[in-house]
Amino acid sequence: MRRNTIQRRAWSLIAAAALVLSGAVAGAAQADPAVLAGTAGCGKAPTLRNGDQTIQSGGKSRSFILSIPDDYDNTRQYRLVFGFHWLGGTAGQVAGGGSDGDVYAHYGLRRLANNSTIFVAPQGLNNGWGNSGGEAVRFVDDMLSRIENDLCVDTTQRFSLGFSYGGAMSISLACSRPAVFRAIVAIASPGEISGCDGGTAPVAFMGIHGISDNIGSGRSQRDRWVRNNGCTAQNAPEPARGSNTHITTTYSGCRSGYPVVWAPFDGGHQQGPVDGCAGCESGARSWVKTEVWKFFTGDTTPGPTTFRLRGESSGRCLDVSGAATANGSQLITWDCHGNPNQQFTRNGQALQVVGKCLDVPTGAGSGARVQIWDCHGGTNQSWTLDGGTVTSVHTGLCLTSGGTANGAAVTVATCRGSADQRWATA
Repeated sequence: MRRNTIQRRAWSLIAAAALVLSGAVAGAAQADPAVLAGTAGCGKAPTLRNGDQTIQSGGKSRSFILSIPDDYDNTRQYRLVFGFHWLGGTAGQVAGGGSDGDVYAHYGLRRLANNSTIFVAPQGLNNGWGNSGGEAVRFVDDMLSRIENDLCVDTTQRFSLGFSYGGAMSISLACSRPAVFRAIVAIASPGEISGCDGGTAPVAFMGIHGISDNIGSGRSQRDRWVRNNGCTAQNAPEPARGSNTHITTTYSGCRSGYPVVWAPFDGGHQQGPVDGCAGCESGARSWVKTEVWKFFTGDTTPGPTTFRLRGESSGRCLDVSGAATANGSQLITWDCHGNPNQQFTRNGQALQVVGKCLDVPTGAGSGARVQIWDCHGGTNQSWTLDGGTVTSVHTGLCLTSGGTANGAAVTVATCRGSADQRWATA
């Protein structure tokens, strides 16, 4: 399937489906399922597998890394997310999470997706996205053709994101393929260095940019999509220098289905800034992946309002030992029940139980016991829930059960993605 075929099909699908989104680019589009077109790969036994793929594009051998859900079902239409690397980066760093490991695979979205999404990490020529003569966009067309002829994709749920040059490439796709991609996220994009062929059609857009990183470029790109999407112009707030935080603004007045979100942060040219930590860079601990996932899907909560955390390896629940309420009381695993010492609520990034917050002692390292303490909003009481992993924002370590029996100690430890570090909300 060639470029113009993809574009014509996508335009007809958009017109037929009459998709409606509000705020986020949620998967909550109100449309008749009969007109949500799956791709030619729906119903086929797939030939593609996880890992490295090679195709011909524009007379050149090109490669990308594919991540298919573990329980892939060829009758189900999957969301498709392209993640573009930065200048000098590689597809392998995007797909593998770089130094942060699996918790940051595909910009941290793979775990959040929990087997609901197909991910693509393309490899740029000369480790960049110069897009000479439109060759990078042509490469995307050819990847779409290969993937969608083999796998079952929801053509109304295609997304792109990237850091730096990868953000510029995502902007290029928003300009040149507005009928193909539902939304893009540009993290610290330097602007239109991958080209902007078109750039007047509406596309849902999220910009994430450090205030010390040529913020004017980020604002300029944001304002393009504010205009294109019919949003109400505003002087969106930005964090002060030294605040070590970010501010997310969702623009009002945008055309239905075309939101614009702006998330500036106090920092420089970073893809994984960490709130409350000056200059810190950690994909595992950063707020960015959660904000991006929220924008793409509308999935704003990790589970029920009140929930238990059940360990995968033990089948038992996170429990305040002895139902204690004193500061410093430690956590264990215990048979699941309905009592308050296993009932957690989410308040921002805090996990509250028995009127206290789940807490890691300041300065603690791997192997430290988790405890409860009076809530104070510090990063040692902030947690991210990513596809079953509960990660301490303060330490970057994962909540870990020390065994499968009642009374097993619960600590933080180096994230491995193993069953003793996976927790389900129940």
